[in-house]
Amino acid sequence: MAQMIAGQALVRVLQEWGVNHVYGIPGGSINHTLEGLYLEKDAVQYIQVRHEETGAIAASADAKYTGKIGVCFGSAGPGATHLFNGLYDAKMDHVPVLALVGQVPSRNINTNYFQEMDEIPMFSDVSVYNRMVTTAEQIPYVINQAIRAAYEHKGVAVVVLPEDFTATEIDYEPTKTAPTWQQDYHQVIDGTDIATSLRLIKDATHPVLYVGRGLLGARDVVEAASERFSMPVITTVPATGTIRTDHPNSMGTFYRLGTKPSYEALRHSDLILFLGAQIPFARFFPKSAKVLQVNTNIYDIGKVVPADYAVIGDARTYLEALLEMADAEGYRTPDSTWLALNRINKRNWDAWLEKLATDDSKGLNPESVFKKIAEMVGPNDIYAVDTGNVSEWSVRGLPMTHNQRFAISGLFATMGFGVPAGIAGALDAGPDAQTWTLSGDGGFAMVAPDLLTQARYELPIINVVFTNNRFGFIYKEQIDTKQHLYGVDLTQADWAKTAEGLGAIGFTVSSIAETERVFNKITELQAQGNKRPIVVDAIIRPDDPIDTGVVTLDPVLDGEETVRAYAETYGIDVDAQPALGVMLRAQGDER
Repeated sequence: MAQMIAGQALVRVLQEWGVNHVYGIPGGSINHTLEGLYLEKDAVQYIQVRHEETGAIAASADAKYTGKIGVCFGSAGPGATHLFNGLYDAKMDHVPVLALVGQVPSRNINTNYFQEMDEIPMFSDVSVYNRMVTTAEQIPYVINQAIRAAYEHKGVAVVVLPEDFTATEIDYEPTKTAPTWQQDYHQVIDGTDIATSLRLIKDATHPVLYVGRGLLGARDVVEAASERFSMPVITTVPATGTIRTDHPNSMGTFYRLGTKPSYEALRHSDLILFLGAQIPFARFFPKSAKVLQVNTNIYDIGKVVPADYAVIGDARTYLEALLEMADAEGYRTPDSTWLALNRINKRNWDAWLEKLATDDSKGLNPESVFKKIAEMVGPNDIYAVDTGNVSEWSVRGLPMTHNQRFAISGLFATMGFGVPAGIAGALDAGPDAQTWTLSGDGGFAMVAPDLLTQARYELPIINVVFTNNRFGFIYKEQIDTKQHLYGVDLTQADWAKTAEGLGAIGFTVSSIAETERVFNKITELQAQGNKRPIVVDAIIRPDDPIDTGVVTLDPVLDGEETVRAYAETYGIDVDAQPALGVMLRAQGDER
């Protein structure tokens, strides 16, 4: 047993749980927690961010990259309220985060003191655990319980810390209970569920695998099931990489941040295996298809789309059991025209993206920049993707072929995610991993000051900003809903010059040739041991990315005029990239 201030004991608990960095900004009510970080600085690193929102987003991204709890803090009042964006991101994407929230001294609570707020109700909606400590001695216990709750419920734990309690000396003894957070027990899926699933697959002619974050880390099983049962695979955006992006059965993601092949595969499907996913866009699944849903959470079953058959269980274990039963029966779905045509559809799509990437006759296409990034990416690189049009380009253009890691603000979709997530990624990266952030100019402007954080900690992140001087995602929504274009234009900034002023290295590109030259220079800098962040301001064409929320290229289902208008809008040659339905009908498949 040792005597120390409770703020130091708090940090000792974090250390026991394997936390190695904490994000935040000093403040009077949180200073003794900061003192604890100073006293334990050899074990837990304090990362000084320039906005508490950045720290909370970085903590959420930490959890997404590693599966381990992310930790952030804010002082009483504005420090606390600034945390919400990152905490809601963690809540909606189901990742564990601990938020340490300062409070005025206990004797001043309920006296209308400076920066005093009733913080418990503020955090009630965002949290799975929300407590204010009432004595200094209970701080280690409460922090332990908060972390366990965050892991158990995959969400946000909030602990409110009155200033005087963290400053009080206490007798600290580490808990005897091991800090166990990984559930490594073996689950058994009911054999009846597996037999029924296999029968549904055998009866289907156009089955599809639609997989979510519940299958992250199970790429081998997803690919084996896809190949065994001749099923094209579609992923949710946060689950990008669950199947290799260059696998012939990978159709990409669905809906507006999707692809033509994924939309058309779902459009013509008769069975959707909806595995380990909770995504609001499932409501746009075809009504004629059967849905077989697998999820560990009974609350998520049928929440967005009615399930014809449901299995409560882990998606990886489910697929392993399905493959095991198929092995026992000697069953393999025969090679099908269905899968073959989906593969052709994906190859046609990739060829079209490649054509965009090699054409800058009317200005720089974002696809050209992503083509160069893809050429440079290593097997362990880390991507931090912001919200907006850049999300669409990223899921279509970033390679996830080896051990690359990908993080995005999925269900909350907060702008400004890229830069802070890049900080988390770089802190978690090994020596052989490059961290990339991909942002639009709107999202980047929200968090650009935290280039200072990247510079302070010598994080040589490559930050790519796609500048089109508009909130492009919202611009298109105003067009589609026939509103006046209002409030979506942006005043142009020189992000390369801004970067230099914030301690980074800045470049500007506006053509394929400039992109090639600048990225080759970046390769040289990184090889020479550069420790400064880099910003590439890519001045791109203002055109919207292709809208795959509804792909209208099938003359039978959509009508000739609709097909012509869609093809002209996005420059699609329907002979080179025919609709999947056209190809199916040519093979005598009228579905």
